[in-house]
Amino acid sequence: MQNWTERLKGNGLELAVHRFADESVEPSGTTVLLLHGFMDSGCTWDLLAAGLAPCGHALYAPDFRGFGGSDRVSGGGYYHFPDYVADIAALVEQIPSDELVVVGHSMGGTVATLYAGARPERVAKLVLMEGTGPPDMGSKVAVIRMRRWLTDVLKTRSPQPLGSLDDALTRLALFHPRIDEAILATRARLLSRTESDGALAWTFDPLHRSTSPSAFKAAELNAFLAEISCPVLFIGGGPTGWHPPDEQDRLDTLPAPAQRIELNEAGHMMHWTEPLACARAIADFIGQPG
Repeated sequence: MQNWTERLKGNGLELAVHRFADESVEPSGTTVLLLHGFMDSGCTWDLLAAGLAPCGHALYAPDFRGFGGSDRVSGGGYYHFPDYVADIAALVEQIPSDELVVVGHSMGGTVATLYAGARPERVAKLVLMEGTGPPDMGSKVAVIRMRRWLTDVLKTRSPQPLGSLDDALTRLALFHPRIDEAILATRARLLSRTESDGALAWTFDPLHRSTSPSAFKAAELNAFLAEISCPVLFIGGGPTGWHPPDEQDRLDTLPAPAQRIELNEAGHMMHWTEPLACARAIADFIGQPG
């Protein structure tokens, strides 16, 4: 499998877009847009892409703004979901595709849902990998979140250096204790970089560590789900995955029932732990076996 990185214009910023392809097979005509989760990057789709590329699909995995190699906001800007959606809309206009399949993991699934609901005519198929959003927050927490955000942004403007790759691995292991350290070691290398001063740091903008000022409202996400006109596949990571209590209620908002697959041992980071199983499920859903 070949992989390389391009830089394409998003909504006013340049985004790093990771490409994966198997040039030994005939192109399928299908473009698969892979949208990563929070504190992740497009480059960590590599394990899943290795299983999907032999289908001949064109695989594009952008880094969202402020993640990986994409531009960060400046001048007092911040990261809001409509910004991510506008970036993806701009990318889609630049990507050649006879058929567009959008795959979103976690936060990327929420972005994929918002895009597919706003532009249903552009998406042929949608795959949500535990991407139905967090639990509903309600309006009562809005003031609390705004107050916390105002404090957080003052603390998180500056990067926090990592001591070494071992330090990065240790921190990843704290957040993902069930994932094999051999897998996490490869992810640590992909999600860190050496800065101009020689210090090792995470590739994401430190501003992402701040609490978002916006409370998540499930009713708003459901409104977008109700507008999606394409077939939908939901892939869950089993009992140790990320499942909001009303997950099935959200999926039931879709005009047509979603196909659902559970990978019982995968957990939330299923594209790291069970990449080939995810690739097979997506390939079968697209309809062109690899």
